[in-house]
Amino acid sequence: MDEVYKLILKRRTIRSFRQKKIPLTLLKKLVNAGRLAPSGSNLQPCEYVIVNHPTLLEKVFSTLKWAGYIVPAGNPPEGKKPTAYIIVLINKEINKYGEKDAAAAMENMILAALEKGISSCWIGSIERKKLRKILGIPDKYKIESVLALGYPDEKSVTEEFKNSIKYWKDKQGVLHVPKKRMESILHHNLWSENE
Repeated sequence: MDEVYKLILKRRTIRSFRQKKIPLTLLKKLVNAGRLAPSGSNLQPCEYVIVNHPTLLEKVFSTLKWAGYIVPAGNPPEGKKPTAYIIVLINKEINKYGEKDAAAAMENMILAALEKGISSCWIGSIERKKLRKILGIPDKYKIESVLALGYPDEKSVTEEFKNSIKYWKDKQGVLHVPKKRMESILHHNLWSENE
């Protein structure tokens, strides 16, 4: 448990990447980690598209919106864009409400990637019609999320939550992300008001 817990503590969203390619065999392992995530009633509605071809990488990038609180500072700079994407789809003919399955798959892939030194950004702000056309995704699939992947080229740290959930970048380019304190969100056995 300690190794997985350490990975969870280390995980941060990254939006600037070194331009080192991720081996396809490793990308397939990440999809396998997603495939093995919990699935409601074991319906397994999720399917995946790996994108790592340079021309398609640029086209997929054009459909994504990054770091709304700090645009444009949160956008990956030129020469620091993701080197791969995994698009998570939900087959609506199996289960049109597969968002929880997709989320479990996404977290599995994020942690499996991090173990191999690959950072990620989970993206839900997507021009879905445009992405569907670019990748030729049939209408029976809902485009749930995009996982942007690459070897990290920036630092992100957590800060104690004070008055705002908004993250920011400092003058050195370090991303600071406020997180609530454990004491403010944990209730033991019975509900209790925290002071």
